[in-house]
Amino acid sequence: MAAFIFSVFSCQPLCIAGVTGPITVLNKTIYDILQTQDDTPEYLHFIGWVYFWAAIMHWIAAALNAANFLRYVTRFSCDTSVPSPFVLSSLTNVRHSVVACTALAYWGRFNLANTLTLPTSGAFSPAGNRPWLVKFWELDGKWVGIALPFGFVLFILFYFDHNVSSLIAQGSEFPLRKPPGFHWDFFWLGITTFIAGLLGIPAPNGLIPQAPMHTSSLVIMGIRRKDDPETSSFQLGPAPSYTQNQTSEGGETLIEEHPVGVVEQRVSNLAQGTLCLVLMTGPFQHVLGLVPRGVLAGLFWFMGTDALRTSGVTEKLLYLIRDPVLVPRREPLRQVRRSRVALFVAIELLGFGATMAITQTIAAIGFPIVIMLLVPIRTWVVPRLPFMPEELKVLDGPTASPFTMASVGGSV
Repeated sequence: MAAFIFSVFSCQPLCIAGVTGPITVLNKTIYDILQTQDDTPEYLHFIGWVYFWAAIMHWIAAALNAANFLRYVTRFSCDTSVPSPFVLSSLTNVRHSVVACTALAYWGRFNLANTLTLPTSGAFSPAGNRPWLVKFWELDGKWVGIALPFGFVLFILFYFDHNVSSLIAQGSEFPLRKPPGFHWDFFWLGITTFIAGLLGIPAPNGLIPQAPMHTSSLVIMGIRRKDDPETSSFQLGPAPSYTQNQTSEGGETLIEEHPVGVVEQRVSNLAQGTLCLVLMTGPFQHVLGLVPRGVLAGLFWFMGTDALRTSGVTEKLLYLIRDPVLVPRREPLRQVRRSRVALFVAIELLGFGATMAITQTIAAIGFPIVIMLLVPIRTWVVPRLPFMPEELKVLDGPTASPFTMASVGGSV
C-alpha cells in the first residue's frame, strides 16, 4: 500500500516506505498500557483512533508547511537517533540468534529440532481471522479522547522519522536533479496512516537504511582526478583500465570514483511493493512459514551492528582511538581539536543513551519526544559550548544538499 502510494503520487519516490522499528515499539507500548486498564478497550479500535488523530495532524502540518522545521535538522540528530531502533531490535532478538547458532552443534539432526518459525496466516487475510475493515468508530467516547495524545506522539514520531528518512535518501552525497516535496509527501503519509488504521495494520513511514540504500543502488559513478575535482567523466560498462598517471610520486592514487548522477524513477519502488504483495499469496506464505525466527533475528542483529558501524558517532570514536600517525592527511577531523571531538561525541552518546533508556521504562511512549528534543539541543545548546564555528562545520553539517534543503527554506 505504501509502496504504491509513494511511488505513484509522492514527489520523491526514492524514499522507501514500510513498517519501521519505532512504530513497532510505539504500538507495543500502547498495547502494554491498555492492558493495565480495568476496562480495556478493543486494541485495534483504539489504534484506529490513534492513527486517525495522527492523520489529521499530518494534513494540518502539511497545509501549514511545517516541514520547514527540517532546516534545523543536521547530521547530529540523525547520527544520534537513527541507530536506536536497530540496536534495540538487535538486543531484543540476540537470544534467538544465539539459539540458532547453538543449533549448529547438532548439524546432522536439524530435522529433530523443534525450530520456531515465522507465524503466517492465510493468503491475503489478516491474522486472527478478523475482517479487514476495523470499525474503530464503535469505540467508547472516553477512549476516543484518550487516543488523542497518543496520536500526537505518533505524529511527532513520523514527523521526525519519515522526514529524516527522506532527507537521508536525498543526502548531500547524492547528485539529485529532481526537486523534493516534503509537504506534499507528508500529506500522503497522513493518508497511508489513516488507511492503516482502517485496515488494522502498522502504519508505514520512511525506512532506514532501506531508503538511502535504494538511492545508493541507483547512483551513476564517474571518474575524476583527486587533484582536479572539478573535472569528471563517466561511461557505461566496466571502468576503464588506466595505465598512466594513476599515482603521484609518493605512491598516492590520483584517480577516484565519485557519484555524477542518480537514476531518478518510480519503477523500483513500485516493483518492491509488488513483490511484497506476491509474498502474501498462498505458496509464498507457506515458504515464509518455514523460515526460522533465528534467521530473522540474525538479520536484525546485522542491521543493528551495521547501523553502528556506519554511524557518524562510530566514525568519530574510531578517530579518537586511532594512532594520530595513522590518520590520513585528508581526514577532515584533523581540523578539530581532539578534546572538542571527544566533547561532541559525548553529547551524541548522551542523546543516544537517553533514547535507548526511555524505551526500557514505562515512559517508553515518550521516546519520540526525546528524539525530537535532539534538534533544539543541537540548534541552541551545542553552539553555546566551547566549540569554534569552524569546528562545528566539520563535526556536523546539513543532512541533505543545498538543492534539497532549498524546498524547506535552506539549512541553518
